[in-house]
Amino acid sequence: MNATARVLTGLAAGALAGLLLAATAPAFASRAAAVVQPFGRLWLEALQMPVVPLVLALVVVGVNTAADAAASGRIARRALVVFLALLAFGAALAALLAPLLFGLFPPQPALADVLRHAAPATVPAAPVGWADALLAVIPTNPLNAAAQGAMLPLVVFALFMGFAVTRLEPARRQGLVEFFQALAAAMTVIVRWVLAVAPLGVFALMFALGARAGAGMLGALGLYVLVESLIYLLAGLAMLPIAVYGGRLGWRRFVSAAAPAQAVAASTQSSLAALPAMLEGAGRLGLPGQVGALVLPMAVSLLRLTSPVQYLTSAAFIAWALGVPLAPGTLVAGAALAVVISLGSIGLPGQVTFIATNLPVAQAMGVPTAPLGLMLAVDALPDVLATVGNVTADLAAAALVARRSAPDAEAVPAARYHADNV
Repeated sequence: MNATARVLTGLAAGALAGLLLAATAPAFASRAAAVVQPFGRLWLEALQMPVVPLVLALVVVGVNTAADAAASGRIARRALVVFLALLAFGAALAALLAPLLFGLFPPQPALADVLRHAAPATVPAAPVGWADALLAVIPTNPLNAAAQGAMLPLVVFALFMGFAVTRLEPARRQGLVEFFQALAAAMTVIVRWVLAVAPLGVFALMFALGARAGAGMLGALGLYVLVESLIYLLAGLAMLPIAVYGGRLGWRRFVSAAAPAQAVAASTQSSLAALPAMLEGAGRLGLPGQVGALVLPMAVSLLRLTSPVQYLTSAAFIAWALGVPLAPGTLVAGAALAVVISLGSIGLPGQVTFIATNLPVAQAMGVPTAPLGLMLAVDALPDVLATVGNVTADLAAAALVARRSAPDAEAVPAARYHADNV
């Protein structure tokens, strides 16, 4: 069994055991949940342990990676601008739709009580007014912000540090970047160790929630998967008019060229595996070879359209389940942070990415992070739509860059240019 199957098995076993015990012996189920739940919370807190240094390292390395890419030429700089715009679009879409869609369903007070009991007590509160939110962006003490889990000011400090590192002399810059790369790698190892026992942690959490909240928890998780899948689908479909009108392409031409890459993405759930098909699709679209061969590999690493969608939908789900109001300023701050975190999470494996990226956004928006352990288990279900959306966005980005870079690029098919020069 792969990691996802093991976690799903733990979730199903915990839910079944908790629901059966609640149905047959309610009094004993409550006592058993009180005994088992601390082990689930222990697992969650172990997951949170390496997140602060991991996020700091990822943002610093991500800034320097983007700076290196931008230094490689005008096409790369244009591509980065397009990536940022598309990521901001995805974040804005989720910030608008996720609270609205969850709000269509009535909250469950019993579920909220159970989740509050499961949530760690120390959750940084999101700023209330716009003035407080503005002042909270710049940390007067980055170490204190890290200790309190205040992710937004920590990420702002990491951005300043990342840009400062780009201005150092090459030897010192390389040494610092390698240090942060090593720090990120070490924290990733710790997260992998904790995820190795994820089936047990998820079992403990789901058993306690099933024993106390009953089938309502399963319905809530199903709602989360449904809303996330719907926003993934809408984000992917929105790339079609962006590519057609922004890249001046025909509808049928773009859909036909993108279909093989989308099929590979759906079957493998990997944007990297779909890269050869994307290069062929860029050739069928008539994109200059230099644009396709440069932009598409960059997009596979840096442009994950559905990542901000995931982060904001996860936070909005927790807020809905617990009855936490999300102010417009909180949503804007969460969307901005989601874009930065998405660019910084280059090269992380799937489940490590979920924890290292969703947790900072949830904390920055002032919602408890305890439900993330359960959402980790079910988040793999809509991953097909996420990968298809990412691949569609990659091709749309290449079309947008090609329109503005035609005089700088060679009129050679992208697949052939890639084979000859990369």
